[in-house]
Amino acid sequence: MKPSYLEIGAPDDAKARSFFAELFEWSFTPMENGGWFDSGEIKTGLHGKDDRPAIVVYFTVPDIESTVARVRSLGGTADDPTPEEPGFGRFSTCTDPQGIRFGLRQE
Repeated sequence: MKPSYLEIGAPDDAKARSFFAELFEWSFTPMENGGWFDSGEIKTGLHGKDDRPAIVVYFTVPDIESTVARVRSLGGTADDPTPEEPGFGRFSTCTDPQGIRFGLRQE
């Protein structure tokens, strides 16, 4: 499995958008609840009002349902997978048994 998507969760998405766009010279495409940066090979999403700000790595998996079940069986947590999002696929936000956040993505 390889990293395929980054998600920046920020308390203030406008400040984060300005910082990362200027720092890395990324262009930004706004969407209803945030948007995404054109950051090269890996898409980088941004959303605001996050009470646990972080950059979360999403890993590509061939079967999101079975991988979610495996996360849970190993003592982690995993949200139910989202419906298909055109151009993005399906997602599940997870934590390992210590609370480290990561995500799963099925393209």
